[in-house]
Amino acid sequence: MEIILLQNIDKVGGKYELVTVKDGYARNCLIPRGQALIANSTNLRRLEDYVRRQEAKEAKMVGQYEEIAASLKTKVLKVGAKAGTSGKIFGSVTNIQLANAIQEQFGIEISRKKIVLPEDVKELGTYTATINLHKDVDTSVEFEVIAE
Repeated sequence: MEIILLQNIDKVGGKYELVTVKDGYARNCLIPRGQALIANSTNLRRLEDYVRRQEAKEAKMVGQYEEIAASLKTKVLKVGAKAGTSGKIFGSVTNIQLANAIQEQFGIEISRKKIVLPEDVKELGTYTATINLHKDVDTSVEFEVIAE
C-alpha cells in the first residue's frame, strides 16, 4: 500500500515522503496512530501544496539561518558540568544542555534535534558540535566544558 508519512519513522522513511509498506502495517499501525495517510489523489494534491508552501517558508528563512551560523561560528560556548578531581564529569554533556546554553548565553533559540555531538563528552575540555540549521546551512560551534 502506498502511504504518505506524516513524520520521520525509522527504517520506513522521512516526513512527507511517499513510501510503499505492507497493507497490515499501514492499516493497523501507521494510519490509526496518525503517522501516515493513504496516498490517494486528494491527499497527494494536499501534500504537494503543503510541501510547496513549506519550501517557500524555508527559503525565506535561509538568510536568517546564515546570519545565525555566522554569529555562532565566531563564539565559544561555555557549558558547566559537575566534575571530579581527575577532570571527568559526572554523566555527560548532551545536545539539550548545549541548546539551553546557546539560549542563555547568546539569546538564540535552536532546537536540540539540530545539534549533533561528535562523540560522548565525558571530560572537561574543548569540543566542537555541528548544528544543522537547514539542509543548505550547517555550522560548527566550539564549546568548552568547565567545572561548576
